[in-house]
Amino acid sequence: MSSTNCRFYENKYPEVDEVVMVNVQEIAEMGAYVKLLEYDNIEGMVLLSELSRRRIRSIQKLIRVGKNEVAVVLRVDKEKGYIDLSKRRVSAEDIVKCDERYNKSKAVHSILRHCAEKFNISLEKLYETIGWPLSRKYGHAYDAFKLSITDSNIFEGLTPPNDAILEELKLYISRRLTPQAINIRADVEVSCFGYEGIDAIKLALKEAESVSTEQMQVKAKLVAAPLYFLSVQSLDKNQGIQLLEKSIEKIINSIEKNGGICKINMAPKAVTATEDAELERMLESNKKDENEDDEDEDEDED
Repeated sequence: MSSTNCRFYENKYPEVDEVVMVNVQEIAEMGAYVKLLEYDNIEGMVLLSELSRRRIRSIQKLIRVGKNEVAVVLRVDKEKGYIDLSKRRVSAEDIVKCDERYNKSKAVHSILRHCAEKFNISLEKLYETIGWPLSRKYGHAYDAFKLSITDSNIFEGLTPPNDAILEELKLYISRRLTPQAINIRADVEVSCFGYEGIDAIKLALKEAESVSTEQMQVKAKLVAAPLYFLSVQSLDKNQGIQLLEKSIEKIINSIEKNGGICKINMAPKAVTATEDAELERMLESNKKDENEDDEDEDEDED
């Protein structure tokens, strides 16, 4: 066995009724042979009768070689190494929970394997000294890794093979698991035709930016009058959206007091890099048009 192979969890075999992620290897008359991805690819079998609640007309439509499936453990013979599984007894809720746990476990596995390869140490040794102790204490090593980004005390009491591994682990966790800020944007039209309309619009936009917090700074910028956009970067999408909604309320209240109006063209939402690039092109185009207008005015004066 390679030194960089290891099961994800402390138990060598899954428990009965445990929901696991499997990969389909072969389809036979009796059912499907699978490997349990979280348990170092040990072999199991999903019997034909456990593939579906409905009558099976074509086994290929129910299960395909090479595809990952969620299955529940029916029987485990630890002496012979036999594991029987069921696909038909898995609920929609089981699938969601299993997917979440499997993705967490894959991330932990990747981080520990990186350290094992860099320091030429058995991956199982790192699980024994770091991964599994953290799982016992925090429910899952992934949750402990996430906490460690802001709290280095998470690793106290662990006994890794050497301190250099722990330092590399902290660095790699920070690089892999630090959340990326999400861009949230809203587009609004703000206009006021009163005597001090321009000042009223400026005041409304300042009110919009006043809802900023230490972690989330709201910015209001002109696209092309009367169109403006509000933007904020947030680690939490819902919090960012709620902040921009509050910002728009501030604009509406302020501008309507001065006889103006605010129309929402695009409600607050997370925007993609492509949408950001389109906005940048629009701003550049408007800036170019303004410069050309200025040049035309200078020529007229001449």
